Amino acid sequence: MRIQFSHGNGFPAGSYRAYLAALATHYPHAKFGAVERIGHDPRYPITDKWPHLVSELVAQVESTASDPLVLIGHSLGGYLSLMAAYRIGPRVRAVVMLDSPLIPPWKAVVFALMKKTGLDERFSPARFVKRRRERWPSRDAALEHFRDKPLFAGFDPEALRDYVDSGIAAADDGAALAFERAREYRIYRTLPHHLHTFTRRAPPCPIAFIGGTQSVELRLTGDRETRRVVGERFRMIDGSHLFALEKPVETAAATQSLLAACGL
Repeated sequence: MRIQFSHGNGFPAGSYRAYLAALATHYPHAKFGAVERIGHDPRYPITDKWPHLVSELVAQVESTASDPLVLIGHSLGGYLSLMAAYRIGPRVRAVVMLDSPLIPPWKAVVFALMKKTGLDERFSPARFVKRRRERWPSRDAALEHFRDKPLFAGFDPEALRDYVDSGIAAADDGAALAFERAREYRIYRTLPHHLHTFTRRAPPCPIAFIGGTQSVELRLTGDRETRRVVGERFRMIDGSHLFALEKPVETAAATQSLLAACGL
C-alpha cells in the first residue's frame, strides 16, 4: 500500500514528519510519498480551482508502482486528494481529509461571487499572508519568532521544529521562507468553489474526515455537506485547523481508526 500525503497551504510536507512517523507505526509496510511544496513546480501553475495542482499530485502518484493507494491531505491537501481520487479511480482505496470541510452548493455560489469581487480575501488567511514575515537572521531566530505567535502556540514542539527545518531555508542574509509568500497567497485566492460537482457523483472510494473542535474553517463552512459525503467516517480532534501539527500522535491514531473503518 502507498500512502500519499498532501500538506496544507504554507506548510511544506516535512512539517508533518511527526504525524507521518506516528502513522507509519500503524502501517510499517506502507510506502509513503508527498509533494514537498505544492504549487512551486512551474509545470503545475496555480490557477482557479487548482486543476494543475491536482495534476501535480496525480503525476507523482502515477510515477510509482501500482500499489493500492491511500490519499491523505490537510486543508489544501485534503481538497487536492479528493479531486485526485476522482481522477485516478479504482486504485485509490480511501481518502482522509484533515480539516478540509466541504462547502454546501448554495454557499459555493456565494463564494464564487465573492472571489470575483475580491470579498473572499476578507474571510480568508490570504489577508494575513501579505504581511507574513519572510526573513530572519537565522533558523534559530525564526524558531523563536514562531514560538511567540498565537498561530503556533499549540504546536507540538517536535512539529514546530520540523516546520522550521522544512519551511525555513538558508539564505544569503540568514534564513527565509521556503514556501513562497506570493504562491501561498495565490493558492488561497483560487480556492475551489466547485467541489460539490464532484461529490454529487458516487465517490470512487470511501471518503473520511477529521476536523478540529476549534477550527475556524470548519465553523465558517459548517459540517452538513461534509457529513453528507463521509457519513459515519467523521471524527473530531480537540484543536485548531492545524491539529495535525498540534497533536500529531492523536491525529495519526484517528487516521488509522478511519482507515480501519475503510477496510485498510
